[in-house]
Amino acid sequence: MPMKGRGEGQLREIDRWEHGVGWLAYPDEAMQRASHAVEIDGDVWVFDPVDAPGIDDLFAEFGDVAGVVVGLDRHKRHAAAVATRHDVPVYVASWMTDVADELDAPVERFGTTLADSGFETFRVVDRTVPPWQEVGFYHPDYSLLFVPEALGTVEYFCAPGERLGVHPMLRPFPPRRVLTRYDPERLLVGHGAGVSENAGRAMRTALSDARSNLPGAYLRALKSMLSN
Repeated sequence: MPMKGRGEGQLREIDRWEHGVGWLAYPDEAMQRASHAVEIDGDVWVFDPVDAPGIDDLFAEFGDVAGVVVGLDRHKRHAAAVATRHDVPVYVASWMTDVADELDAPVERFGTTLADSGFETFRVVDRTVPPWQEVGFYHPDYSLLFVPEALGTVEYFCAPGERLGVHPMLRPFPPRRVLTRYDPERLLVGHGAGVSENAGRAMRTALSDARSNLPGAYLRALKSMLSN
């Protein structure tokens, strides 16, 4: 199983709900890069997309694409290509550096809210060593939280017995304070399928156990890397 899939993708839906859907473009890759589309008043907001045949039809089930969003400095992925295809901008947080210059598409900056989408935005991680700039998105009407990288359900994020884990690099000092301000019913992540019920409780458990479960998580991550 490769860490990251290449070539033409093969669409697999995840996280389908009344107002959105997620997908994996390369279901067999170890990284399980997840992308999401969320409908708000007939507008579709696309988060961290990895392109795949059929995603435009997927968007059309919910409405017209209003914007494409980059939630992590490393998640430029296919944001520019998807935005260009739908003639919309790529939205990048005002405090994120370098990302906009690397996108071959018009860019709109956002602050504490994502345009008129109703999403509140906040800094999950903002540091230069090692480089990591990550934005979180919360929609109160949907009780929906999207965390692009700090949390994930893919195997190498999780210690044995965990359903949701903290990114291996953040386990020693997980972003508890900023994330536990929220108590979402639904959580979307950038690697793996999300949590569709009682997500706040799952998130608090993952954050509180991040350090104590660190040895098991690191061993599993190492095994995952060695097997790919």
